[in-house]
Amino acid sequence: MKERELVEKIKGINTIEMVMDTLNVSRQQAIYYVHRLRKKNYVKTKKLSNNKRVYSISFENKLGGTSYYEIINKYSPIKIATPIIYKIHGQEITPEETLVYAITTKSVRTILASLILYRKITNWNKLYKIAKRKNCIKEIGALYDVTRKIIRVKRMSGRFVVNALPRKNEHYRYIIEKFQSNDFKEIEKKWKVYIPFNKIDFEDYKDDKHRRTAKPIH
Repeated sequence: MKERELVEKIKGINTIEMVMDTLNVSRQQAIYYVHRLRKKNYVKTKKLSNNKRVYSISFENKLGGTSYYEIINKYSPIKIATPIIYKIHGQEITPEETLVYAITTKSVRTILASLILYRKITNWNKLYKIAKRKNCIKEIGALYDVTRKIIRVKRMSGRFVVNALPRKNEHYRYIIEKFQSNDFKEIEKKWKVYIPFNKIDFEDYKDDKHRRTAKPIH
């Protein structure tokens, strides 16, 4: 079977068992096909918490580059599967860029998964500049305050806070239109930003080893 035909048949997220079923081949043959495609850079491998391997197989993998979703999935306990593969070539994607991108998607799951990136922020000045270009500075601040109630994160730059906090006459804004929280009203009031999450939405973070336990959500 030719490589392109093989990729077309089994592209997407697969286990060896799924490859076996799709191609109707033995386990040994399935392992051989995956190995063959990996050598040609069509395959990215990830080991799950139960040590089971899953394989992301696509033509885009061979092109190289990294997507924002790959950065989110690298760190987050919430994994994002999306048909949209937007690769960045020739430069390293930073957590600051990825976090802002996630907010601009207006996707509940993507934003929720990306909150882990607050733990990786090292350049608050850069984050401020990127967020300002995308008009989401207050969203960054509000989501940070939500996140620090769930997991341990690095302290936000004082300069960021001063520059980002809303003025008295500013109106409330939505992160996701018509979505607001029942559990984070104080944060919504502080930033004048409606939070699209409630406590229950953070269940996937509950096993994180850096989850905050001394100060539970209230």
